[in-house]
Amino acid sequence: MDSPHFQTNLLPRPDAGWLFRMAWRDSRRSRQRLLLFMSAIVLGIAALVAINSFGDNLAQSIDDQARELLGADLVLSTNDPKKEKLFYPLLKKVTPTTSQTINGLNVVDSPYEYTNEISFASMVSFPKNQGVRLAQVKNLTLGVSNFGSQNSYPYYGEWQIVPQSAEKLWRDQLQKRPKPYYALVDDALMVQFGAQVGDSVQVGGVSYKIIGRVLKTPGQSTVTTTVAPTVFLPFVAEDLLQRGSRVSYKYYFRFTDGTDVEKIIKQVGPKLEKEGINYDTVAGRKKQTGRAFGDLTKFLSLVAFVALLLGCVGVASAVQLYVKEKIASVAILRTLGASGRQAFLIYLIQTAIMGFLGAAIGALVGSAIQLILPRIFSNFLPVTVETSLSFPAILGGLGTGLLISVLFSLLPLLAIRNVSPLRAIRNSYEDDLSGRDPLRWLVYLLVIAFMVGFAYLQTQNLMLAIGFTGGLLLAFGILTALGLGLIWLVRRFFPASWSYVWRQSLANLYRPNNQTLILVTSIGLGAFLIATLYLTQGLLLGQVELSASGKQPNMVLFDIQNEQLGGVKKLVAEQKLPVLQQVPVVTMRLSDINGKTDHVNRNDTTARPPKWAFTREYRVTYRDTLISSEKLVSGKAPYQADGAVYISVEKPFFDRMHLKLGDTLNFNVQGAPIQTIVGGTRDVEWNRVQTNFLVVFPSGVLEQAPQFHVLMTRVPNNQVSAQLQRGLVSQFPNVSAIDLGLILKTVDEILGQISFVIQFMALFSILTGLLVLASSVVISKFQRLRESVLLRTLGASREQILSITVLEYGLLGLLAALSGIVLSIAGTWGLAQFVFEVPYKPAVLPLVVVASLVTVMTILIGVFNSREVLSRPPLDVLRAEV
Repeated sequence: MDSPHFQTNLLPRPDAGWLFRMAWRDSRRSRQRLLLFMSAIVLGIAALVAINSFGDNLAQSIDDQARELLGADLVLSTNDPKKEKLFYPLLKKVTPTTSQTINGLNVVDSPYEYTNEISFASMVSFPKNQGVRLAQVKNLTLGVSNFGSQNSYPYYGEWQIVPQSAEKLWRDQLQKRPKPYYALVDDALMVQFGAQVGDSVQVGGVSYKIIGRVLKTPGQSTVTTTVAPTVFLPFVAEDLLQRGSRVSYKYYFRFTDGTDVEKIIKQVGPKLEKEGINYDTVAGRKKQTGRAFGDLTKFLSLVAFVALLLGCVGVASAVQLYVKEKIASVAILRTLGASGRQAFLIYLIQTAIMGFLGAAIGALVGSAIQLILPRIFSNFLPVTVETSLSFPAILGGLGTGLLISVLFSLLPLLAIRNVSPLRAIRNSYEDDLSGRDPLRWLVYLLVIAFMVGFAYLQTQNLMLAIGFTGGLLLAFGILTALGLGLIWLVRRFFPASWSYVWRQSLANLYRPNNQTLILVTSIGLGAFLIATLYLTQGLLLGQVELSASGKQPNMVLFDIQNEQLGGVKKLVAEQKLPVLQQVPVVTMRLSDINGKTDHVNRNDTTARPPKWAFTREYRVTYRDTLISSEKLVSGKAPYQADGAVYISVEKPFFDRMHLKLGDTLNFNVQGAPIQTIVGGTRDVEWNRVQTNFLVVFPSGVLEQAPQFHVLMTRVPNNQVSAQLQRGLVSQFPNVSAIDLGLILKTVDEILGQISFVIQFMALFSILTGLLVLASSVVISKFQRLRESVLLRTLGASREQILSITVLEYGLLGLLAALSGIVLSIAGTWGLAQFVFEVPYKPAVLPLVVVASLVTVMTILIGVFNSREVLSRPPLDVLRAEV
């Protein structure tokens, strides 16, 4: 009888059916608890299914609306209007037919049509309220077609214009140009200046009547129109397109149905790249958009995964408490002949079934939540998302919920295998559970492998998955250490002289069945996510605000031609404003590096320069010294020696180009070749509002090259800024101005929208933590009832017990929030120090708000779930125990 393995074989022969029946019977008195702690994974699965379903629907919508994203079958773009003539011979080679002359151009008489678009940045003004802003101006020509029709861009999808009749009026004017001239204006721009249909907008000294507001353009999102609102014009004044102006020329092509556009690009693409002509196809745009928003859904899935892991922490903790209560039942089963493995399987079946039910409920909730996600993300989406049930996302959620609940339940359930039959007659027997179980380490490895595997499936990047898992484990480890440290400190330095209520509430932080560790970990991680979001948003805004502070420039004037420079300076001086910087800018292209181009040494990947280096346009300046936003890394500042031109290159660009000091770079400056040598590298602070460049030439080389100028000043307030911009519009219509205050406001709006999306996901983590709190309180309710009986028997009043409960959960909520906030401050400091490289001063108010909300919610849930402890008389509990 003294053997720890004493047992009798009174049970029928166990099989799978017997295990399920025993699991069902044993759960009768504990189903409420099982449902509660399994409900901890509901929100995590809901978030996961919602995001993955949204991602699947978004991918399908992008696929269905791919043509509307581009508005055409093929888009060719260049900054050089002379290269327009290259388009048609290239297409003629692909679809050889007879040719004809249209508007003086040799156009292929083949089944396609095109629309020409000229776009550039320009100042626009609204005379009604004298509002001025930099906007994107677009001029679309009437489509040239061999179909026998005169359609124009967009060929697929529709403009959303109010009123609808405005589009026809605007297109009619493309043919006749009657006065008054018409314009279509983005809704965001009209809202900003309170403009109405029928008002006028002035561009380049020409007044246009606003006949419609553009709500949406194919392929554009609300954020895009907020950052760069567009004004559509039927024609553009010549004085806005001066030499050196940054103008983009696009050509939108539509082919007959069945035309293999990718085959066309495969044939003519190398020629287009060689000439510096960019191209975009429906397949390319679909891939690019899908990848961009696929990355968004993957990121949000990882955020949802964090909420799911928080629920799993709750599952592990709750199962541990559940197992403690079931040890006596397990000992009886062992006495009747059940093996430790069979007892383990009984309770594993229970947790698996409850986990599956929790996952099923979460999948249903997630499928409902995904219906509102398109509204939340509408400002960022270029397509209309059609929502439907995503069975892959639902099945994935069910499988993930089942796997993760079982996996995290294994740790506490493993102890059941070692429960001895002696526990049925000796309550003090502890030797069976005191030994170490090597299988626990296997479970730890499985948990880590699952986290890495899940992150890899979401990101398809092993190093990123390992980094995500490592960061998450580090956060869990730090929060766990803080929770354990709190327990040790309270026990070690217990304030024995404090009042009765305080002593009882503090003692609850380390007594058996305490919830200190689980709450500091789960709620702390949720608070960490929210606090980090606020601090990072403030950090990003702080970079712009730092640039706007002190005596640094907050107004940038660009596209100033040589003959206009004196007049612009005079206008700035008349407003009593300083000229803080004046920088010449020269555009050029790279011809070769060390005599090699992208068409040389194709088999030698180490020596061949990157292809993109020869297709982009470079904007450079010339000076002999570095400015305040630059720091010399190697070599020297730009200089000339023995007739050679030594340039300075930005260090990251230098590395991407695989350059070394002494390499020769040959540039083409408006047809004139210039040979240069890499003489030094620089680090550049791109967040500073200054004219920063990848390549800087020495003085005495580019002075005679075609160029424009950038001038920087500082305006004291919005009134002076508006007055300066009105002067520019009236005297120098081609000169554009960037107001840093407007940029700051726009950045704030965008970050606000992004933060709302992330807060929406982080909310799942907070709610999961609070649900874990509620589950933990209910599961330990019996222990609380016993404590309440003892306190009431010793003379404690209901008010005192309520005060003890409020203080206990208030301390837990506050310490959990503070733990997460401390972790977020450290994490954001790392971002500021090593990523953004800016001074860091955390905003106090958001942190106080987070700590207060988390603390109040913890108190409310703790008191609500403990109400039975406060209301039931001691005799009821004593009778229940008897």
